[in-house]
Formats: sequence, structure tokens, C-alpha cells
Amino acid sequence: MTNPTTERRGSEQRVTKQRLAVVAALGQVDDFVTAQELHRWLVDEGDKVSLATVYRLLLSMAEDGLVDVLRSADGESMYRQCQAEHHHHHLVCRTCGKAVEVEAPAVEQWAARVAAENGFTDPTHTVEIYGLCPACSAAVQ
Repeated sequence: MTNPTTERRGSEQRVTKQRLAVVAALGQVDDFVTAQELHRWLVDEGDKVSLATVYRLLLSMAEDGLVDVLRSADGESMYRQCQAEHHHHHLVCRTCGKAVEVEAPAVEQWAARVAAENGFTDPTHTVEIYGLCPACSAAVQ
């Protein structure tokens, strides 16, 4: 896996103390977190970083493909360090929030075809499928 502190897929970013702290914090969480949750964790750990800086770093890391972004039910962005180094999609549990990365070649082909049919080039897309994970499904029954 690439090192998000040194590998850059898009814009050139300085490696700052704050960036290193955000990357380290993301590396310690298994699930998606909001910028506010990540900021609170950093402050609790003694890192001096503003909420605005956390937002800015997360947005630039998302643009560079270094973090995954999901929208919570209330529309808030949630972030997680990418587990896969290539384009992928997510299955997300509506109950517990567990997210699983999935590949969907049929979706990729469909998106490229629809874009081409309409004269668009360089298409991008995001697919998130919401449902109940096996554990939450079992708990309901």
C-alpha cells in the first residue's frame, strides 16, 4: 500500500506535522469518522491542529484518492484511509455503519458507456450501496 504522507496521486502537498498527525490518526481507526471526530481525537492526543486544517487536509486527501468518503444519513462527510489502491465502491450497513469495499466492473462499464453515449469524457462516479450487514440482519430476525 502506498504511504499517504509521501505518495501523491494528484495535487502536490507539503508534508506537515498536522498532515502526519491526520494520516497517523486515520491509520488507527477501522471505520469511517467525521472531521469533527478526528479533530477531537487529535486534540485529545495532544496534537495542535485546528478543525479547519483537519477539514482542508481530509478534502485534499480525498481529491488525491488517499481517503474514502461516505455521506452519513444526515449528509455529513465521513472519512477513512483507503484500503484499496484502485477505484472501488462500498457496501454500507444502515444500522452499524460497517463498510465493505467492493469492485464492480459492470458499474465501471456502464458509467463509461453512458458517458460516451452522451458525449462526456473522463467520467468519474461514486457508488454506495446501503443495506444490513450479516450481523445486523441476524439481530433483526
